[in-house]
Amino acid sequence: MQTETSVAAVARPAGTKAKGRGIAGGHPGLAAAAVLACTIVLVPVVAIIWLAISGGGSDWPHLMANVIPRATIRTLSLVAMTGTATCITGIITAWLIASCDFPARRFFSAALVLPLAIPAYLSAYAFGELFTFTGPIQSLLRFFIGFKTSRDYWFPDIRSLGGAVLVLSSVLYPYIYLACRSMFLMQGRATADVARTLGASPWRVFLKVQIPMARPAIMVGLTLVAMETLNDIGAVEFLGVQTLTFSIFDTWLNRGSLAGAAQIACIMLVFVVLLMLIERAARRRQRFSSQKTTAAVHDAVRLKLKGWQAGVAVSICALPILLGFAVPFLVLGDYAAKRLHQLFEPRLLKALINSIFVSATAAILTVLLGFVLAYAARTSRSRLITIAGRLSSIGYGVPGTVLAIGVLFPLAGFDNGLDAFLRQHAGISTGLLLSGTGFAIIYACTVRFLTMAEGSIEAGFQKLSPHLDMAARTLGRNGSQTLWSVLIPMMRPAVLSAALLVFIESMKELSATIMLRPFNFNTLATLVYEQASRAKVEDASVAAMIIVIAGMIPVILVSRSLDRAH
Repeated sequence: MQTETSVAAVARPAGTKAKGRGIAGGHPGLAAAAVLACTIVLVPVVAIIWLAISGGGSDWPHLMANVIPRATIRTLSLVAMTGTATCITGIITAWLIASCDFPARRFFSAALVLPLAIPAYLSAYAFGELFTFTGPIQSLLRFFIGFKTSRDYWFPDIRSLGGAVLVLSSVLYPYIYLACRSMFLMQGRATADVARTLGASPWRVFLKVQIPMARPAIMVGLTLVAMETLNDIGAVEFLGVQTLTFSIFDTWLNRGSLAGAAQIACIMLVFVVLLMLIERAARRRQRFSSQKTTAAVHDAVRLKLKGWQAGVAVSICALPILLGFAVPFLVLGDYAAKRLHQLFEPRLLKALINSIFVSATAAILTVLLGFVLAYAARTSRSRLITIAGRLSSIGYGVPGTVLAIGVLFPLAGFDNGLDAFLRQHAGISTGLLLSGTGFAIIYACTVRFLTMAEGSIEAGFQKLSPHLDMAARTLGRNGSQTLWSVLIPMMRPAVLSAALLVFIESMKELSATIMLRPFNFNTLATLVYEQASRAKVEDASVAAMIIVIAGMIPVILVSRSLDRAH
């Protein structure tokens, strides 16, 4: 950074003062654009708090007596148990892939990421079909043992807290697996070799050296798991677990109390803020060098497993793939294969078009806002832009049900105000222009996934040397010309990756969509939800498989990039 400052000082005529711009000079409107992006994210959060405070306390005694305590305990139990299960699965599989050599290791290395393609609510529907009384497992059990009814034997109930933990942990563990695998590959093997030369056993190295070094990565993955668990509504509702997320949904739509739902939402916001603070504190307290090692250290020999040890390693890696990907894919795929004629039904085609429209629009808006934030951070050292970028990241942590309330309240206020004004002065009615259309869903997806787009674009900018900007300036290009002719062409892969990730995540999004969709407006996710709510999972299988296949695209790209990197 000192070199950049010196170059800027030499380039300025004598007697002039710096204006706080960065390496490319910065555009005067960047700060305003960054603040606008931050405002777009913060409006729903502020709306939730305002609605909770101004909504009155008439519902609060009932919520405190009958809803919040039980829902809070269930939510904390679900988050804690899911976090523990995902940590165990993700850490062990990551260590086996990074540090050991056993049959089919390269296959498992890529396949362990596949459960990310399965939304939790689809996994819950598939597990419900598999473990129900009429499902294949209980049917085989009765056939071989001779039982007739469910009263003749005991079988675990998938519609329970334990079932929700099984479903959520089976699809969320890749967050921890990916973070830990990268950490183990960067540092674990080289450090492990040193520890082994000092006489430590592989198990002791794993517990005493590699896990402590991977703790920051574990905390990042665990925070993502906790946020996704808080965000889920389809799985917990289907499995009968009353969490705070479901309580918001029930209080708003079934009890008709928007203020009560906002008050519960504020409690969830407190949980989200605490999670983000804990994650930041964990990363701030523990930092390790991540510099690239030499080729000889990077290619250190993995611990070769043979015999029963290899069999155990294969089983440990195969089980998460079976539960997280194979079961939902095969169950839903089998149903879908028998109902391919639904591909041409108007209802499915309309839902598909709506999903593509919402997801594509959200991807474009998110990428534009994310690019503005990332480029502003690159070209300016302004504290205002730094704060705007950090505040904009809060959207990803806000659960979809909470976000839906924050989006609906200001949009409905704008629609009603505009309608009243035009009725009074022009004699026309505009109706619900924003809150009664797909715009509300697009807004919610933009706020929720802005962090994802910004992170991807920022990572792309970090790969471009700041000297590119300075070289373009010395050749006579101004800031705008440098941006359009130099940076944007080189940033195209990062921008496309960000757009693809947001597109797929918006297509899978259920929590916000189910609460904000207008009448007669279905996406693929809400269509699946409707059918499953009527106990017609089979009829929802074709739409579900479209979501799964779309979700596999970024997962495959992630797997390929990891294989190239290591």
